[in-house]
Amino acid sequence: MNDAIHEHPLAGMFNRLSPEQVLGAVEVGGRRCTGRFIVLNSYENRVYQLELEDESWVVGKFYRPGRWSTETILDEHSFLAELVAEEIPVAAPLDLGDGTLGEVDGILYSLFPRIGGRNPEELDDEQTRMVGRLIARIHNVGARRDAPHRLRLSTETYGRKNLRFLVETGALPPEAKDNYLATCEALFDRIEPLLAEVPVHRIHGDCHPGNLIRTRDGFTFLDFDDMLVGPAVQDVWMLVPSYDDFGRRQREVLIEAYEGIRRFETRWLSLVEPLRALRFVHYSTWVARRWDDPVFKRTFSHFGDLRYWQQEIQDLREQIARLDPY
Repeated sequence: MNDAIHEHPLAGMFNRLSPEQVLGAVEVGGRRCTGRFIVLNSYENRVYQLELEDESWVVGKFYRPGRWSTETILDEHSFLAELVAEEIPVAAPLDLGDGTLGEVDGILYSLFPRIGGRNPEELDDEQTRMVGRLIARIHNVGARRDAPHRLRLSTETYGRKNLRFLVETGALPPEAKDNYLATCEALFDRIEPLLAEVPVHRIHGDCHPGNLIRTRDGFTFLDFDDMLVGPAVQDVWMLVPSYDDFGRRQREVLIEAYEGIRRFETRWLSLVEPLRALRFVHYSTWVARRWDDPVFKRTFSHFGDLRYWQQEIQDLREQIARLDPY
């Protein structure tokens, strides 16, 4: 596999951000750090939790160069500001004195408040209803206006465009290439008509339970970094991803609560498996695009060999079998 698939000119600096750079960026607008900070887990960005002199803490997010443009990040920040105005519990960026987006040596960054709480391991029915109502409120705001610089979830963006990247960069081993391509094309041909004429709007986009935190006051949604323009059901299935009867029942509970605030058409549930399948392809491409980052090589050491792609082909064929009844 090509070890320099998509290296950005600032990749080296991004991978070697120094404490001095991080602390200097946080101290804009009169903030003062004590020097204490914690590196938080994040594959895509560099994220730090930092203590200020008033004993409060903030979270600094330094964006991977080349991933998002300034306009794309500001689309996210605008959405978050609208959600806060509606008193929807989200982690929104702080004012840096001249907007919510700063820059240090060419690397864009934002600051967020630290929100104390725990990620839910499993939601009971009442918690699922609470989350369903929150998602509906988020989608009500999301449907008010467009995010013109954000990715629009479709068979092209999540499927064929990713497939072209894997082919053009040589990420697919020759022994698996033809089989993987044929499987993906069969999948995309089935999915494309299912997505036709389904309404789309701004959504969280990466709405898995790891981006949900339970606080004393209820639930708060974190990390809109992967915000999309897409169908509502994308957020629903990612919150309740299970294939089994328990997962289907939990989705019914969530949707019942959702419909108390916003309409949700039952037919959209037929998109759960198509969207899951597209995410398989999108995920593999995401890792391939980051292969120049040493963190990815260490974390995803299993990625890219023949056995990996054979398993992906098997998983995608199982998704085709799930789609055929539709």
